[in-house]
Amino acid sequence: MIDRQAPVPPGPTQIWDGPDGPRADGPLADGPGDAGSVVPLPVRQGTGRWLVLAGVFVCAACGLVYELELVALATYLMGDSIAQTSVVLSVMVFAMGIGSLAAKRLRRHAAAGFGAIEAALALVGGGSAMALYAVFAWTGDWGGMWADGPRGLLVAFSLATGLLIGAEVPLLMELIQRIRRQDAGGAVADLSAADYVGALVGGLAFPFLLLPVLGQLTGALITGAVNAVVGGALVLGLFRHDLSRRARRLLLTANICVLTLLASAAVLVDDFERAARHALYGADVRVAVHTDVQEVLLTGGRDGRPLNLFLDGRLRVSGRDELRYHEALVHPAMTGRHARVLVLGGGDGLAAREMLRHPGVRRVDVVALDPGVVRLARTDPALSRLNAHSLDDPRVHVVTADAFDWLRTAPTAAYDVVVSDLPHPGITASTKLYAQEFYGLARQVLAPGGRLVVHGGAVESRPREFWTLDATLRAAGLRTTAYRVRGRQAGYAAGPGRGPADGARAHRDWGFVLAADRHTPRPRLDPAGPRPRTLTDASLAADVRAAERTRVAGLPPSTLVHPRYSD
Repeated sequence: MIDRQAPVPPGPTQIWDGPDGPRADGPLADGPGDAGSVVPLPVRQGTGRWLVLAGVFVCAACGLVYELELVALATYLMGDSIAQTSVVLSVMVFAMGIGSLAAKRLRRHAAAGFGAIEAALALVGGGSAMALYAVFAWTGDWGGMWADGPRGLLVAFSLATGLLIGAEVPLLMELIQRIRRQDAGGAVADLSAADYVGALVGGLAFPFLLLPVLGQLTGALITGAVNAVVGGALVLGLFRHDLSRRARRLLLTANICVLTLLASAAVLVDDFERAARHALYGADVRVAVHTDVQEVLLTGGRDGRPLNLFLDGRLRVSGRDELRYHEALVHPAMTGRHARVLVLGGGDGLAAREMLRHPGVRRVDVVALDPGVVRLARTDPALSRLNAHSLDDPRVHVVTADAFDWLRTAPTAAYDVVVSDLPHPGITASTKLYAQEFYGLARQVLAPGGRLVVHGGAVESRPREFWTLDATLRAAGLRTTAYRVRGRQAGYAAGPGRGPADGARAHRDWGFVLAADRHTPRPRLDPAGPRPRTLTDASLAADVRAAERTRVAGLPPSTLVHPRYSD
């Protein structure tokens, strides 16, 4: 945690330079405040201490919001990765220690130093989200030396924010000791209590108030404004006699400038966000909403332009190639009994569309996490047209729930076919949906002779990840056959990352694993079923051979306590 700077214990009188020359600390010190106060205070000594502790509380809350904001940005902009989040957090904690050490040199001018640090922290922390989003949107596809530019800037913001947060506590310790000297243990206990309670409030406010109500950009800007107001008011109000007239003017001017910048950015944030979206996705953004789960964005879908569905910035559906993907996902699993079908994910209705083409289907249960996506799939003209209004079919029943939790209470042996159409396993939130325990639950809901099919990402560019999925299904007691289908359109990342994909890293195929409980399944088309437009039995046989050539043997399965996927 934060490295605390221990105060000088009470003892003989000490001297330091104040704005009007040397000042004594100790029982001889005196001023408008209570007796024993090292600096003159406009309020009683006890009130002054409570005001400092209140300032610690607010600053700690703001600091934790900045920390969580940077973690959220790392997840949102550059791919959901435990390693990446760990880097951001470790850099921040390291920087806090360096900042705490560096602040020792400012202790002689603690009030002025604390005021300047809070103004800088308000600007850096409050503006970090907008700055990083701007860099990602307008320079993320430059490539070359700038390929990791946004990631490097994220680390730079983490370092700067950590340095400033770390410098707060030694200076606050000095300020509270200037009001009234006390033993080191008591001072540390008081500051720690205010700091930790403030961190609790900030940590709870970020996911439950700032993100859902204000969003990432506005939430960070308002947090910065609160930080600047509280830091400036504490120094200019309580410790103004400890500052020279010039220092007071400079500090007041700096805070006014910071607040003006943050307020201007807050006024323009909606226009900025629209411009950044257009820079990322083009000018054809039709729908952009933040649900309780994620950001949902639709582009195209009119005037002959293909529809694209992005979830948290990752391409989930592309109208240019979705037919090839969904036919390969659904039709090989529908060979055999398929009266009762379960779709895990698939809130867009496209997998259900393919299932309903089979005349023997009596019931399709769709378990989707985000009701906002389901609502769009039913009401958006372009998306509902693409899914052929499948979610309005009386045979389709949609449940909004976490797939893992839903399977734990699902009826045993209830489904002939289970289709797993879930986000990429490299996304941290999805890793449990590709674990051995998850497939054990899915196996339980399969009827005798039933089949499970899982989308496993790209085979050619991520073979270890794909064959880890195969090993995980086998560890759950299922027999598997893998196949891959080419034809994915290049141009935008469809894995765990966000943003345009360059030609060297673009995923060109989809990998699927077909699994069964009692026999090794063979991907083929139902002779009595519909004829897909992109698949034949011959092409599926070739797809099985193509996937087998990429096999990576000896991989361990992924489990809840030991996930094996990465972004």
